[in-house]
Amino acid sequence: MAIYIALLRGINVGGKNIIKMAELRSTFEQMGLLRVQTYIQSGNVLFESDEDEESLRKRIELEIDAVFHISLAVILRTADELNFIAANCPFSADEIAEAETLSDAESLYVAFLPKEPSIESLARLEIYQTENDQFRARGREVYLLYWHSILKSKLANNLPKLDVPATVRNWKTLSKLVTLANAMEDSARL
Repeated sequence: MAIYIALLRGINVGGKNIIKMAELRSTFEQMGLLRVQTYIQSGNVLFESDEDEESLRKRIELEIDAVFHISLAVILRTADELNFIAANCPFSADEIAEAETLSDAESLYVAFLPKEPSIESLARLEIYQTENDQFRARGREVYLLYWHSILKSKLANNLPKLDVPATVRNWKTLSKLVTLANAMEDSARL
C-alpha cells in the first residue's frame, strides 16, 4: 500500500467549483480508498491505496465528475515523491529569503503536473520569467519564486503555456502535506 496525495485543480477558488471537504473525503472513502484525510479547502486529499497512479487518477477524476458535476484534473504524488520534491528545491536559501523580504505574501510555490513538460513548452514559459518571477523545472514539477506577488505575476498567469494541467501549492501547504503524509506512513508501520 502506498500513501498518495491527490492535488485537485481549481476547486473552491473564487466561489467556483465548490466542494466541501467532508463530502470530498466521503467520496474518496466510498471509492474504497483507505485512511482518507483532507487538508484545507484547496483540494488536498491524503489516502492509502495499492492502485497504480494512472488508473487511480482517472478513477478519481471520473468519480468527482459523477458526484459533484465538476470536470477537473487530479494530480497524484506518493509520500516518497512529495518528500523528494520538498527536499530538492532548486532555489537557494538566499534567493528565497530575498524574495520573502520583498513580498507581503507567500514567495515559493510548486506547480504539480501530470507529466513532464516539453522543452518547447518550457521555452514558451521562459518568456515570462523576469528577475522578480523565476521558475525552475524538475521532472513533473515547476518550482516558482516570486519577489512580489503571485497574483500580479505574468509568469503565474502563463502556466497554461506548459500545455499540461498544473495545480499550484505554496511551500507552506507543501510542507504541511509532507508532515501529514509522513505521519500516515509512520502510523502504518506501527
